[in-house]
Amino acid sequence: MSELSQLSPQPLWNIFAKICSIPHPSYHEEALAQHVLSWAKEKGLHTERDQVGNILIRKPATPGMENRKPVALQAHLDMVAQKNNDTVHDFTRDPIQPWIDGEWVKARGTTLGADNGIGMASALAVLCDDSVQHGPLEVLLTMTEEAGMEGAFGLKPHWLEADILINTDSEEEGEIYMGCAGGVDAITTLPLTREALPAGFQTCKLTIKGLKGGHSGAEIHLGLGNANKLLARFLKEQAALALRLVDFNGGTLRNAIPREAFAIVAVAADKFDTLKAQLARYQAVLENELAAKEKNLTLSLEAVETQLQPLTAKSGNTLVNLLNATPNGVIRNSDVMKGVVETSLNLGIVTTHESKAEIICLIRSLIDSGKDALAGALQSLGELAGAQVEVKGSYPGWQPDDKSPVMKLVRETYSTLFGKTPNIQVIHAGLECGLFKKPYPNMDMVSIGPTITGPHSPDEQVNIESVGQYWTLLTALLKAIPAK
Repeated sequence: MSELSQLSPQPLWNIFAKICSIPHPSYHEEALAQHVLSWAKEKGLHTERDQVGNILIRKPATPGMENRKPVALQAHLDMVAQKNNDTVHDFTRDPIQPWIDGEWVKARGTTLGADNGIGMASALAVLCDDSVQHGPLEVLLTMTEEAGMEGAFGLKPHWLEADILINTDSEEEGEIYMGCAGGVDAITTLPLTREALPAGFQTCKLTIKGLKGGHSGAEIHLGLGNANKLLARFLKEQAALALRLVDFNGGTLRNAIPREAFAIVAVAADKFDTLKAQLARYQAVLENELAAKEKNLTLSLEAVETQLQPLTAKSGNTLVNLLNATPNGVIRNSDVMKGVVETSLNLGIVTTHESKAEIICLIRSLIDSGKDALAGALQSLGELAGAQVEVKGSYPGWQPDDKSPVMKLVRETYSTLFGKTPNIQVIHAGLECGLFKKPYPNMDMVSIGPTITGPHSPDEQVNIESVGQYWTLLTALLKAIPAK
């Protein structure tokens, strides 16, 4: 039995432990989906799936509450797969290993999947806990949210019967989210040209690792290091060494701030020691610049052999210049929502192949024009570099509604329970609510959740006390939903 079984509330923590035991990274969540369906059917609950794999479970109202407005609790089935470099873990086969560290639940060397596993566990716990009072209830679990919100994109009208949707994907107890950023992917493809290794050159591998990484929306304002940008910057500064770039790879997910990046370069043998000294100098520079944020940053250089030929000087310089010039981080803060990022970009993944490099960026913005303008800037950069830029996978933001009845109800319920006023927020991250508004334009929506830090990174952790507070709020809210 998991050590989480000692935590309260139950059965939420037991259900979360079970979720952790079933691998469910994006595109590999079917085993978890089948478990949930079997679990719900064993409890005599009505279950359905739609054409994209989303799960809908219905539970009748508590006796005497049949006239309440129907509510849908919503979570996503998949999790982000990130691990430390020294952790051996296959996310498609191996279970997550949660453990208790004081006031927090963490995972051993990997993402925990509290995003959105805790939300999913809370929805399922409501279904199986008959002490929770509620009106007509639906639980909607969507597919592949972290890799493009595919389940939300595929949601059809008239399937849900709820008037109110409570999204469980927020990550700060005491905050109520009533809006979120939209996003779009920008994929730059740059042709590469290679030639034979010049005489007198040797190949070596540059590595930057130990960065925190994290959520490319909710944590983009924290000033964390982006491994792709930092490594490109170093390469740009070494023009005097006439390095020949052979390979560049960094980041693994477009929606996670890159924690590691690697480059293979060819350097004149008599300049290897100079390169090593320059790397040590650069580490000192970064330690000074990022002292408050990145305490485990390391850079290393080692001689390696490779079958790849180096890029031509022109081709390598073009790639380095493109990476160095690509904007990253907070682009603009909102004038309307003070303290909220309006538009941002995460240079998430760089991969090089024999004849091309691919750069994947995720653009987020609270306003469509900000998203479009930044995509246009990347397209202009691509044209200057001789690259093709494809913009795809656009999803809308969730426009705040300050007249939302459910938002007012959550605020009043929270204040009554905890004696303080919650913060009403717009989050600079993608929540599925924006997509739900298209098939269900009249549905009243709100997003709540416990405190989760370090999502999308192996530092992900969920605060135990906040889960209890979130559960108290959720169950009280369901009881307080008004009549139709």
